[in-house]
Amino acid sequence: MNYLNPFNSELALEHSSYSAFRQGYLVNLIEPQKTASELAEFVHGQFYALTMDARFSCVAARAAFKQKTYRFGMYPEINSAAATAGLCRDLFAFVQEQPEMSSNFTTFVASFAGPNPIDEKHFEKLLWQQLQGLHELDTATWDAEVSSDPESGQFSFSFAGRSFFIVGLHAGSSRWVRRFAWPTLVFNTHEQFERLRKIGKYAHLQKVIRSAERNLQGSINPSLSDFSEMSEAAQYSGRVVEESWKCPFTAREKSGSSRVTQLVV
Repeated sequence: MNYLNPFNSELALEHSSYSAFRQGYLVNLIEPQKTASELAEFVHGQFYALTMDARFSCVAARAAFKQKTYRFGMYPEINSAAATAGLCRDLFAFVQEQPEMSSNFTTFVASFAGPNPIDEKHFEKLLWQQLQGLHELDTATWDAEVSSDPESGQFSFSFAGRSFFIVGLHAGSSRWVRRFAWPTLVFNTHEQFERLRKIGKYAHLQKVIRSAERNLQGSINPSLSDFSEMSEAAQYSGRVVEESWKCPFTAREKSGSSRVTQLVV
């Protein structure tokens, strides 16, 4: 991985955990000499089992896991200074590596040691605090393909110049496919889904995901939308938000935008 990572503080170096799953173990791709902790191996194993279950609705994530085109990081408590520093370093590494991965589906999974949210609103708060923390340290401008205004239907979170759709998982989620013992944020680049849309495969992917959701839980996640008029910010945590809900995120700057894809996960 030949690039200069700007996130090289002592805290970032200590808590960086950018790993690939190879021959049954997590391998740190930035610092190969760093061995994954027992907790990281355990949490990764649990997430791997969840994703690879045939009833797990996000077939795109399962494809990335089957093809080993995903990366995993384990961090201290969500929104802590240590977690934010390490995650910045690792998410930057993913942005650099992702275009070189030979797959239609790639993803970065960030799991945190805690805390265990008391309910969906608590997790939603933690999620946006963490994304705000990442943004405050980001050295790049917002991805020009999307809007930085969380009220816009063209909004998408951006880091290191790349736009992402975020999927949050936690122990208290009302959606079974998003229920996981450790707070987890999954970063999916918009680029790959727009590419599927252009070649006419996105609608089929969406249909398969929704069918799996109905089979498992009897309904699709009501927090999700097909229409770009609605901001995807309301979908990240998985909670069904109120009509009066305002996204607790403020970007430093605004940028141009184009149509973005609403995911169903």
